[in-house]
Amino acid sequence: MFGLTALELARIQFGFTISFHIIFPAITIGLASYLVVLEGLWLWRQEAVYRDLYHFWSKIFAVNFAMGVVSGLVMAYQFGTNWSYFSAFAGSITGPLLTYEVLTAFFLEAGFLGVMLFGWNKVGPGLHFFATIMVAIGTLISATWILASNSWMQTPQGYEVIGGRVVPVDWLKVIFNPSFPYRLAHMTIAAYLATALFVGASGAWHLLRGRATPAVRTMLSMAMWMVLIVAPIQILVGDQHGLNTLKYQPAKIAAVEGHWENVPGESVQLTLFGVPDMTVETTRYAIEIPYLGSLILTHDINGHIPGLKEFAPEDRPNSTVVFWTFRLMVGLGLLMLLLGVWSLYLRWRGGLYGSRLFLRFATLMGPAGLVAILAGWLTTEIGRQPWIVYGVMRTKDAVSNHSALALSTTLIVFIVVYFAVFGTGISYMLKLVAMGPQPFDDHPPQDKGQSLRPARPLSAAPDDIDPSVDLSGH
Repeated sequence: MFGLTALELARIQFGFTISFHIIFPAITIGLASYLVVLEGLWLWRQEAVYRDLYHFWSKIFAVNFAMGVVSGLVMAYQFGTNWSYFSAFAGSITGPLLTYEVLTAFFLEAGFLGVMLFGWNKVGPGLHFFATIMVAIGTLISATWILASNSWMQTPQGYEVIGGRVVPVDWLKVIFNPSFPYRLAHMTIAAYLATALFVGASGAWHLLRGRATPAVRTMLSMAMWMVLIVAPIQILVGDQHGLNTLKYQPAKIAAVEGHWENVPGESVQLTLFGVPDMTVETTRYAIEIPYLGSLILTHDINGHIPGLKEFAPEDRPNSTVVFWTFRLMVGLGLLMLLLGVWSLYLRWRGGLYGSRLFLRFATLMGPAGLVAILAGWLTTEIGRQPWIVYGVMRTKDAVSNHSALALSTTLIVFIVVYFAVFGTGISYMLKLVAMGPQPFDDHPPQDKGQSLRPARPLSAAPDDIDPSVDLSGH
């Protein structure tokens, strides 16, 4: 297909399916915690606006959660079908980590999800709030195990290779590998940011249409506070993550920066824009700022990072791709910071809900968090190449023995099915968002016919039956 090899098609197929999947857990993580905050504020203040927002976003959470579960099942199967040699080699580590995710996180979420979604009028407020908290904790535990597995593939430790297979010798080192804390923090904050932008865009969209209800205004206000607080934290965490990556995956940083070699006596320049050419080994049309690369990448104005030419050609990531995916992520992050600061200024001036230019910007930024997550994921995974387990197993040695025709066919099927199924789900979720929050009645009136129908067969009988009365009518 299109002159691509089986390896390239397998990578594209995995990238396509996981790109669909990753957006759903990100929103699930953020919305679950948001629902905890909303229900907590409702129980504390007893203000109807928080209750209405809770029920509005819980419906969207349910649809998103379902799509996340369905899309996640495909990922597990692909390890066995398309990447069987990787599973045979490293399954003793990745298998248990993914199993722990199911046993701890998924069961916890599934166990309390029903209470959370359907138990508002059926259990006490304390128990219902506890169920919401458990679901939120479950999403975070799920992210922890998934990122532990992925981080081990990026910075493996705590293992030995025995008989051509990876054998864990220290599970604490396997789980808490060098990049794990940074990846967990970076991804969790990214999920919160993406959700805040999604919620904020919803509020801004309704305000632009004149629906300035208390729930809509509260929705926008809470989202903008979240963006303002979390965006700067994400920048700091990203900086620390970059230092960690420079230490353990220097080739990735060199590719991200389009940096080919160090000039004696000169600091590293920061390349704002350019086109890295892997064949000629240079970055064309580069726009550079002297010294800033050293300062940002090493926190030392005279610091250096390894150039791509210091690595063998077969060990170099594709700089042409990761150079731009990284800049897309960073550029969107700066726009998020701008959105948060702008909202603070408008809040101070009393115009947060009335500035149409700001509301349009907030609406356009709705998908920015998810796009940034995808761009960051592409930077991380493509920047790891040519390794599937960094420095241990090459990607070309991990792929199954499938033909290009078979992988082309399944890729086409995946594309058609995914756009049909998840396109429908996303469309329905956006329709729910477009409806906006509505007042929620804690005790909705029952239909008259339903209220007269007995819950149990014998409950239809009156309590004061006189034995002398002939009920048959004779």
